Amino acid sequence: MVDLDRQNNGCCGGDSSGGLTTIQPGLQSFEEMIQDDACCGSPPGPASSPLEKPGYKLLDFVSDFINSPGGPVPRVKTTLAGSDHWGTLVARLGLRRDQYKIAPGLYGVGNPDQDSPVLVTANYKLTFDSLRRELVAVDAWLLVLDTRGINVWCAAGKALFSTQEVINRVKQTGLNKVVSHHQLILPQLGATGVAAHHVRKACGFEVIWGPVRAEDIPDFIKAGKRPDKSMRQVTFSVGERTVLIPVELAHLPKPTRWVILAVFFLSGIGPNLFSLSDAWYRGLMALTAYAGGILAGAVATPILLPWLPTRAFALKGALAGMAAGLVVVLLFKSSLIWLEALALLLITVSMSSYLAMNFTGSTPFTSPSGVEKEMRRAIPLQAGAVLVALVAWISSEFVG
Repeated sequence: MVDLDRQNNGCCGGDSSGGLTTIQPGLQSFEEMIQDDACCGSPPGPASSPLEKPGYKLLDFVSDFINSPGGPVPRVKTTLAGSDHWGTLVARLGLRRDQYKIAPGLYGVGNPDQDSPVLVTANYKLTFDSLRRELVAVDAWLLVLDTRGINVWCAAGKALFSTQEVINRVKQTGLNKVVSHHQLILPQLGATGVAAHHVRKACGFEVIWGPVRAEDIPDFIKAGKRPDKSMRQVTFSVGERTVLIPVELAHLPKPTRWVILAVFFLSGIGPNLFSLSDAWYRGLMALTAYAGGILAGAVATPILLPWLPTRAFALKGALAGMAAGLVVVLLFKSSLIWLEALALLLITVSMSSYLAMNFTGSTPFTSPSGVEKEMRRAIPLQAGAVLVALVAWISSEFVG
């Protein structure tokens, strides 16, 4: 039970005249302070962050807040935590990749002030992490655009990393209050989506094109924001190509379920209407050809990309698929007639060609118009090859 009479007994150093008690520092003895602590509780702690809200939590990559002239700004860590590495792995596997993003807005690294550079990036978490981990010894502001969870290069092509988004984000964050200069450092790969002169005219900030790779940003800043030739060059090494393979493979499980059902059903069709033994044995052969096409188109072609002849990705994939298809045919040669061998070869080649052509969107080797032209030519041929393969596969049971 709470003794309601104690509100008027002078406890807590106050009186009964106003309903609010007033403590006068320096006028109480130590014994009186102890008594007040027991009566009213301990003195209040520091004020809460103005960004604290019920049901919200501080994300792992935010350490605390920076008090800027424009208000509190989240300070982000430059060391990736276990949750960041796990998120990267999941994104690389293509799982919920379209949801791997952060809130757009203004962030800070280190101890930025009004003279610190402003680095503009996308709100795709993988891009954001790749940038902040390179800024260990840099004090800077990070202006994160709303690209709907898409990386800089692709977002620029989709008009998401755009002139208007840069302008809107500068105004919404009150960036002119946070920094005394009027410069934005944008990633080189975002140049196709942003008109620098329009940005300056609309919000008064000059666009400076930074390096292609985030790892070069510290040297770029130290050099007075002047890039050398290597900072402007796009690389596409074996490692950079290989890391994209899991994303391509991640799109396959769903259609593969239907392929498995169709393959086993079609493989069992024969003179006796349907044979379970043929469905199993011949189905495994067809699935082997299908798997060979996946490995050739989604794994071998990206790795061997510069060494495969021709410019067209569909043809590169077809050549890799031809090699894989011959291996599949040789594997089952004792059990095949020529129609079955032709069907297995066409399945592998068409699958490999299609997957290799899909890889065009992940490379700096192509242009949008070139990709569209190649697809218009290649897809009908790939579909035709699949149709011939199916006819040959079913017919072989009746001919054999």
